[in-house]
Amino acid sequence: MTGFEYLKFTVADRIATVLLDRPPVNAVTQEMYREITEFFSTAGELADAIVLSGAGKHFCGGNDLGEFASLTPDNADARMKIVRTAFFAIQDCPIPVVGAVNGTAVGTGLAIAASCDFVIAADNARLGVPEIGVGVMGGARHLARLVPEPWVRCLYLTGDPLPATALKDLGGIVEVCPPEDLIETALEWAKRIVRHSGAAIRMAKRSLKEIETMDIKDGYTYEQGLTREFSGHPHSREAVRALLERRPPEFGPVT
Repeated sequence: MTGFEYLKFTVADRIATVLLDRPPVNAVTQEMYREITEFFSTAGELADAIVLSGAGKHFCGGNDLGEFASLTPDNADARMKIVRTAFFAIQDCPIPVVGAVNGTAVGTGLAIAASCDFVIAADNARLGVPEIGVGVMGGARHLARLVPEPWVRCLYLTGDPLPATALKDLGGIVEVCPPEDLIETALEWAKRIVRHSGAAIRMAKRSLKEIETMDIKDGYTYEQGLTREFSGHPHSREAVRALLERRPPEFGPVT
């Protein structure tokens, strides 16, 4: 997978580390959205987990404001489809995506972070949706993946960002760390994922994606169906053996 202008990535130990790379703040253009869609639609061929961060001091300063100036009722639908297709590509990526947010993550930056499976952030990070200031809607549904409804409304209607520490208290961020430790901390979380078999990881990600819009009974039934499917996979036996090897002695013998 080559030829990306605005994405830089490396792969090591079954983990792909991907950087949004469009200085100075990694603001996203239509072409960059297309690159995001292409990469995350095929990333499962490269690795078993992804760490997604921003090159430089900031994760993503949002959509390129120059493109908003040329937005019209005639071209808005086509452009917004390209935008949401990129977000969905991250959400629907067949392998887990750990967001590693540094500096600013606003508008599109917050949407990209919220599209990850979970987020680690530097203690200097600030996340928000300032769309109300430019009249471009679309961040509320992404906010709803990170914070409770009253905070969705507060952040959406004020346009004010929150520091990562506050979002962690609200449950939207898993861990906050010093900026210099961000990538390594995110990689440690990714390593906790890839200790499992690649097949099991993909099955788990598929399950999380499908049950998101189901009620609890349908979701439970769907997950049990995946269990039946996975039981016939060769990796299923490997996963059980690995689990038995990690089984604490105090649990006693397997019966």
